[in-house]
Amino acid sequence: QVQLVESGGGLVQAGGSLRLSCAGSGRTFGRYGMGWFRQAPGKEREFVAAIRRSGGYTYYADSVKGRFTISRDDAKSTVYLQMNSLKPEDTAVYYCAARGAYCSGYDCYNRREEYDYWGQGTQVTVSS
Repeated sequence: QVQLVESGGGLVQAGGSLRLSCAGSGRTFGRYGMGWFRQAPGKEREFVAAIRRSGGYTYYADSVKGRFTISRDDAKSTVYLQMNSLKPEDTAVYYCAARGAYCSGYDCYNRREEYDYWGQGTQVTVSS
């Protein structure tokens, strides 16, 4: 089992940057594939980015491709989401999630039901 705690959210102007962090508990963090999702008011929680447990392959939603970068540091049990060129439509609560079973397909990482553990979320607000 792993517990996840997000941090790094805040208020930023359009065009700005933020880096989110998700710290995991336990010594088995490296065994988990990790994902970031977001949920805006009145909307479904949607996929943002994911990284395989090996750290060598990443996945992105089309809406953030080229602007966001996911990375992980297993020695620190932490996954990051670097967000650049932020837009007002990026405003949401951002959640990190962990999945235990290995899978190499995009569909394993972009669906909420594929993840076993979730953090509490961190608010990101982008002003225009």
